[in-house]
Amino acid sequence: MTVHPPVVGHCDELQEALGAFRASAHITERWGRRLAAVLAGGGRLLAAGNGGSAAQAQHLTAEIVGRYRDDRPPFSAIALHADTSSTTAIANDYGVDEVFARQVRAHGREGDVLMLLSTSGASANLLSAADAARAAGVRVWALTGCEPNPLMAGSDESLCVAAPSTATVQEIHLVAVHMICAAFDTALERGVHGTAQDGGGDGTHG
Repeated sequence: MTVHPPVVGHCDELQEALGAFRASAHITERWGRRLAAVLAGGGRLLAAGNGGSAAQAQHLTAEIVGRYRDDRPPFSAIALHADTSSTTAIANDYGVDEVFARQVRAHGREGDVLMLLSTSGASANLLSAADAARAAGVRVWALTGCEPNPLMAGSDESLCVAAPSTATVQEIHLVAVHMICAAFDTALERGVHGTAQDGGGDGTHG
């Protein structure tokens, strides 16, 4: 992998990572279609991350509850880290590793989707959330940095970004969020019958 100089070189690094990520477009499209079927059927999207990844996860839920481009009905999506009273109470009473897992047990229902974003793919609280989701029958999707990583292994599907810096991984994650939203809206416009079980195959890419 090319090592780029600072500042202006960041653009080169991003361009290189984006070019590689383009091959994963079919995964974001499939996730968008599946998410449309789940939410149109009364299901819910849960999302979580730490730090900058928390902001990305909240960006996703905002687009689902609000809108991405054109006006449409709202759908249920919750950013677990955004409830500061719950997260701090859980961290205080049960430990930081349970911050998201306990909320997944509270809000997640069989057939729902949990989206976890992590540049490292190794955050203990996200790994615990993935375990809790799978036990509840909630499908787990992960957006991570370079593979292999523990979160990739603990998810039903993952999309891994090959980039040398945290900043570039987060920027590509934002691209992925927007691509998922675009596919979600397109699926709603076309009708979502049968898309909940749409596709399969390998959801992991570097």
